[in-house]
Amino acid sequence: MSSSSETPPRNQTRELAAIMFSDIAGYTLIMGRDERTAIRALDEHRELLRGLLPKFNGRMLGEIGDGTLSSFHSAVDAVNCAREVQATLMDDAELRLRIGIHVGDVLFANNTVFGDGVNVASRIHALAPPGGICISERVYDEIRNQPGLPVKDLGEQTLKNVSRPIRIYALDLSGAPSQPSTSVASAAIAKNLRIGRRTVVVASVAGLLFAGLIYGALNRRVFVTNISSVLRQSTTHGRIRSLAVLPLVNLSGDPGQEYFADGMTEELITDLAKISALRVISHTSVMQFKGERRKSLPDIARMLNVDAVVEGSVLRVGGKVRINAQLIDAPADKHLWAQSYERNSRDVLALQGDLASAIAHEIDVHLTPIERANLSNARAVNPAAHEAYLKGVYYWHQWTEDGYRKSADYLEQAVKADPESAEAYAALARTYADAAETFLSSAIAMPKAQAAALKALELDPSNSEALTVLGVVKFEYDFDWEGAEREFQRAIAANPRYAEAHHHYGYFLWIRGRADESIAQMEQAREFDPLAPAIAGDVVAPLLLHKQFDEATRQAQQLVDMNPQHWEGHFWIGFIEQARGRPKAAVPEMEKVRALFPSPYSAGVLGYAYAIAGNRDGARKLLEELYNESKVRYVSPFYTGWVHLGLGEKDQALKQLEKAYNQRATRWLLQIKGPMFDPLRSDPRFIDLFHKIRLDQ
Repeated sequence: MSSSSETPPRNQTRELAAIMFSDIAGYTLIMGRDERTAIRALDEHRELLRGLLPKFNGRMLGEIGDGTLSSFHSAVDAVNCAREVQATLMDDAELRLRIGIHVGDVLFANNTVFGDGVNVASRIHALAPPGGICISERVYDEIRNQPGLPVKDLGEQTLKNVSRPIRIYALDLSGAPSQPSTSVASAAIAKNLRIGRRTVVVASVAGLLFAGLIYGALNRRVFVTNISSVLRQSTTHGRIRSLAVLPLVNLSGDPGQEYFADGMTEELITDLAKISALRVISHTSVMQFKGERRKSLPDIARMLNVDAVVEGSVLRVGGKVRINAQLIDAPADKHLWAQSYERNSRDVLALQGDLASAIAHEIDVHLTPIERANLSNARAVNPAAHEAYLKGVYYWHQWTEDGYRKSADYLEQAVKADPESAEAYAALARTYADAAETFLSSAIAMPKAQAAALKALELDPSNSEALTVLGVVKFEYDFDWEGAEREFQRAIAANPRYAEAHHHYGYFLWIRGRADESIAQMEQAREFDPLAPAIAGDVVAPLLLHKQFDEATRQAQQLVDMNPQHWEGHFWIGFIEQARGRPKAAVPEMEKVRALFPSPYSAGVLGYAYAIAGNRDGARKLLEELYNESKVRYVSPFYTGWVHLGLGEKDQALKQLEKAYNQRATRWLLQIKGPMFDPLRSDPRFIDLFHKIRLDQ
C-alpha cells in the first residue's frame, strides 16, 4: 500500500468511496509490554472487521502494521460499521481502536491503493481518542440528518501531507448501545471475540449467511415491499405526494464545482417533476436553502408545504459521478431511506433517472408507462456539452446581466457540442428571452430566443420550457395575443407542474386585463415554486387591477420578509404606494431597488419615483446617467421616457417611447396600459403607439 503522493502505476481503476482507517490505540506500548498480547489484539482487530464488513457492504483494502483500511459504498454504511465495531469493544480494556472516516477518490493499481480518501482517512483517525471515531466534513454532510448520530465539531485541522485544512467532527458514542443488537452475527462476534479465531470465523460465516438471506429476499422484492410498507405507515402524512429536493452538497472540496452540484439538483428535480402523481418544488425555491443550517427540516417542509425532502451530496472524480441521497419524512424529521448511485459521466442522466425511479418506488407513487420509459431511457450525454450546459444553467440562475451573458456563452457551446440536446436549446431560448432589455436589445435577443425554442421543439415537441419561451416571444415581442395564449396553454398541457409556464401565462393575463384568471395562474405557479421572488412578486400585479391595495401590500411584504436582499419585494411595495397616490412613501423602497439591483432599469424606476415625489434634481441626475450610459452600452429608451414622464415632459417622453418601439424595445412598452401613463393618453402620438402595440384589441 502507498500514499497518494507517490506516482501511481499503470492499469488503474478509480472508485468514489467512503474510506475507514482503524488502528489499535497504544499498540507500540502493548508490544513492548507483552508481545503475545499485542499479536492477539492485532488478530482480533482484523477478525472483528472481517466479520462485520460484509454486513455493511464494506471490504478490507489492506493492512498497515496494526492498522486496517476498508472501503464502503456509502458514508452511512462506514459510520454504522465503525459504531458497531466500537460498541462491540466497549467493555474490552485490552483492545481499544481509533477510527477515522473520509469520503474521497481511491485509485487501485497493481494491488496498491492510492488517493485522497486513503491519505485523509489515515490522518483523521489519529485525532480520535481510544474507542472513538472521527469523520471529515464530507462524511458529516452525508450523515448529519441520520437519527442517533450526534457529533462534536472539532474545527478545521491541518493534517500531515494534506494540502488544505479539513473540518473534523467526533462522533458522540455516549448514547451507543453497549452491545450491538442489529444482527445475530454481531451478537455472536461480541460474545465470542475472546474465545479464539475459529469462533470468530463461524460468526463471520453466520453473518454472511444472514446477508445472503437478505439478498435473496431483496431479489424477490419481498424484503423491499415490506420495508416500504413500514416506511409509508410511519410518515405523519400517511402518504407522500409532495416533496422538495434540497440542494445537493458539493463534496469535491472545490467551490468551483458548485455549478455541478446545483446542476445535478436541478436535473433530479426535473426528473421527479415528470411524475404526474407527485408535486415537486421547483429549483428556484429550494435553492433558498443552499448551505442553510439554521432552519430545521420541519421548518423547511412547512415553508415549502411538502410531505418529504430529499437530501444528499454529489461527488465527481475523473470520469465518475456519485450521488448519495436520502429521503426524509420532513414534518417528523424522520429518516426513511438512503442509497448511493454511481455512474460514468456519460450516463449521468441515467443515474438521475434511476434515483428518481427509486424514490418513486419507496413512496409508492404509481408511474405511468410513459413516465417509467422517460426515467429509464435516458440517453448518454456528451460530457463536454453537458458540462457547458450545467454552467449555462448555473449562470442563468444569477439573474444578472453578467450572468445572462455567461449563460448564453456556455449554452451556445453546449448546443454546438451536442446539436441533439433539446434541453440545451430550451435553456438557451430561456436565457435569450430573459436577457432582452438587459445587455441585449429585444431586436437581437427575441429572434435568438425564438430560433433556439423552435430547434428545441424540433427535437422534443413536448418541451414545456421551449413552448413557454415561444409564448413570451409572441406576447412581448410580436404582440400576437392569440398565438401567445396558445403557446402558454400548450406548455401547461405538456407539463402542468412547470411553474414558469403558469407564471408567464399569469403575467400575460394581467396585461390583458383578465385579473381573476391571472390570479389563478399565479397561484398555480406559486404552488410549485413558492419562494421564487419573481413569482411571489407578480402575484401582486393582478391584485392592483381590482385595487386590492391592502392584500397586495401584504403579499409584497411577505416577499421582503422572505428575502430582504432581493429587490422585487421593495419594488412592489413602492409601486403600490404610487398606485395609492402616495409617491413620497414610494421613494425609500425604490432607493432600495436601486441599491440592490444597480442597472438601467432601476435607474428608470428611481428616476420616475423621484420625479413624481418632487425631487426633480434627483430625477434629472439619474436621467443624465441613463443618457451617458446609452453611449457605451445598450439602454432601453423606455427608461429615459419613463423619467421624462415623471418630470411632466410629455414631448420628450413620447419621443423616447416611439424610439423604444422603433428599436423593438417592446417588453416594457406593454406597461403603457397602466394608469401612470394617463397624462399621455389623449395625445394622438400615444394613441397611435397604443394601436401599434395592439393594446386596444
